[in-house]
Amino acid sequence: MRTRLRRFVVTAVALLTATTVLPAAAAERPGGRHENPSHGGLSAVIRYTEYGIPHIVAEDYANLGFGTGWAQATDQVCTLADGFVTVRGERSRYFGADAASDLSLSSATTNLSSDLYFRGVREAGTVEKLLAEPAPRGPSRDVKELMRGFAAGYNAWLEQNRITDPACRGAAWVRPVTPLDVAARGFALSVLGGQGRGADGITAAQPPAGTPGTAPSRAPDAEATARAARQLFAADDADMGSNAVAFSGATTANGRGLLLGNPHYPWQGGRRFWQSQQTIPGRLNVAGGSLLGSATVSIGHNAHVAWSHTVATGVTLNLHQLTLDPADPTVYLVDGRRERMTKRSVTVPVRNGAPVTKTQWWTRYGPVVTSLGASLPLPWTATTAYALNDPNAANMRASDTALGFSRARDTDDVLDSLRRTQGLPWVNTIAADSGGHTLFTQSQVLPRITDELARACSTPLGKVTYPSSGLAVLDGSRGDCALGRDRDAVQPGVFGPSRMPTLRDAPYAENSNDSAWLANADRPLTGYERVFGTVGTQRTMRTRGALEDVAALAGRGGLTVGDLQRQQFANRVPAGDVAAADAARSCAALPGGTATGSDGRAVDVRDACDVLASWDRTVNSGSRGALLFDRFWRELTAAVPAAQLWKVPFSPADPVRTPHTLNTEAPGFATALADAVAELRAAGIALDAPLGEHQFVVRGGERIPVGGGTESLGVWNKIEPVWDPARGGYTEVTTGSSYIQAVGWDGTRCPVARTLLTYSQSSDPYSPHHADQTRLFSGERWVTSRFCERDILSSPALRVVRVRER
Repeated sequence: MRTRLRRFVVTAVALLTATTVLPAAAAERPGGRHENPSHGGLSAVIRYTEYGIPHIVAEDYANLGFGTGWAQATDQVCTLADGFVTVRGERSRYFGADAASDLSLSSATTNLSSDLYFRGVREAGTVEKLLAEPAPRGPSRDVKELMRGFAAGYNAWLEQNRITDPACRGAAWVRPVTPLDVAARGFALSVLGGQGRGADGITAAQPPAGTPGTAPSRAPDAEATARAARQLFAADDADMGSNAVAFSGATTANGRGLLLGNPHYPWQGGRRFWQSQQTIPGRLNVAGGSLLGSATVSIGHNAHVAWSHTVATGVTLNLHQLTLDPADPTVYLVDGRRERMTKRSVTVPVRNGAPVTKTQWWTRYGPVVTSLGASLPLPWTATTAYALNDPNAANMRASDTALGFSRARDTDDVLDSLRRTQGLPWVNTIAADSGGHTLFTQSQVLPRITDELARACSTPLGKVTYPSSGLAVLDGSRGDCALGRDRDAVQPGVFGPSRMPTLRDAPYAENSNDSAWLANADRPLTGYERVFGTVGTQRTMRTRGALEDVAALAGRGGLTVGDLQRQQFANRVPAGDVAAADAARSCAALPGGTATGSDGRAVDVRDACDVLASWDRTVNSGSRGALLFDRFWRELTAAVPAAQLWKVPFSPADPVRTPHTLNTEAPGFATALADAVAELRAAGIALDAPLGEHQFVVRGGERIPVGGGTESLGVWNKIEPVWDPARGGYTEVTTGSSYIQAVGWDGTRCPVARTLLTYSQSSDPYSPHHADQTRLFSGERWVTSRFCERDILSSPALRVVRVRER
């Protein structure tokens, strides 16, 4: 192994040009010797190619983690440091208790709520206990070594470099970290859909005040709670999403598989992706995108297989409704026996103020929670409380799952990794391999809520929420309502691998954040429990458009990586295809060419009719009419109930093409059109202005046009932009296309891969890699992946750095 590593480094150094920059403290020494320093510290070799993409070579997992931690700190030190402040429960100490949290690692709305939750996790020793579990229940030795190395690499970078990013330059909160901090960040990502979603409700939960037995009993309204739950878990209203499609060899030009991954993740903050290649000669060789703070590749490819993830519809938590002792609201009954809640007092230091101490209340089911967001209250009364069960609070296996994918040689190995480790909390997996195989599987860690259990044990509230949203509310007073255990499950209370919706070797396997039902429209998946998602229900506009596109591609056949690239940037608007012509005709038929806006004023919309009629139905940067339709569609879908929007309703027999035919007679149609026209004119924006002139991001004072469109439009290349008409339109992107990869194989050892990190590698505005890939994204251009040695070493931007502990 040492010999192989030395050959990598010697060859790389020999090919360096005289102009290559090597930091004096870290440059590879002449002769390419790579042995560890005499003190036995960690080290790695990083070969940088175009766009600042690091190719990290190390001799074992600890050293690979070291190189990864160093390289991530180089690009994202402030974002990483901010996340470590979060998981240590120190945001109030440095940023103030009442300031808004950045929402990257939980849904806590304030720093104080975030700190109370994460400090509580730390003081309870939750992460340490999970680390102590033997594999596969807990993380493997390899993953622990990666975490240890990552912390050391991050710390070594801090020690040996000067921070230039103004976001944290000179900040006291940028401090060395421990492997426990790294693990805690992974834990936070695991519970995002469970305890993290309920952080505000966990930290605010307090027993009712007053004399025992006198507090009013205020049961939540079942229908209102069901509506809130549907909204909370809706696939088309999430802050993260994704598309992915795998094509089998039966559809491709050379009989090998193809994969297009298009995750939709935040463009700022701690849930950004970061791109790299990780190599341990003879043991591991993988490239792709990692979620910040992670030492493994989250979405990527190796020489044999490629995979991506989409946020799944499985509901990763459930509630237990507690029957309380009338004499003491901190005591609940199970089979008539009293159980006292566990009281956890948590103290948080606060900047410029006294420390805040609050109590959290825990039960056998999990923490007491008084809300799942502002719209879903769960009041704690004298007789009733609710406990949140999150099975991912016992799951630190995601990194082992990712490592299994990284080592896989085909889709069978991907599925085997999922079966062995059972580590993915809230995503589906879509994969293809060089042998022409495809895979879709919704292999999540979900509470073991069978439909039978829900029927037998749901409370009156649960009988409404479970069918409509998948959120189960079980009777916590009955021992026979426990979740039980599947024989093949790695932990109790979750579904085993044999229960996961899975589709193998279909001509195409696609997901756009709807349920597993139509991963392939010709081979629908059924028979899974409601908690996984729905069957036979209306699909989102993005799912409909994606299925139309990929089915057409599969039917055409002869596919190549180039077809995947064209699909990514086709920028077709499915909502436009089914609604724009109807809207234009009805617009032209309005009496006098005017419509009344929501403010009661008459608006001349005649120009809008022509613009909608001539619009090319895309959201390309040069598209004229896209901005008008976007603003109109947002107004219309907000004002008109979904059931009234279409004349032809949804049919399970034709789920891709229904509903259709816009109901232009709905009361809100003309108003939405008038408001959109008036809004653009008030902002000084022409109705037929090219989209890119008013949908852009600003980087270093440069306006970079951005194509793509919002969720409700159904665009594959999804972006969620920030509307600021005073500054010119859509002036920033919150979430959307992020780490994109189009991967195939040609029979050689080198995969045919094109990648793109839309927001670029670095958050530091002084980095040369702060906006370079964003410009590529704007121009619909790609990075040619340099995976094999010959490609890495032939890069004109090659820069080789050896990093090590002092």
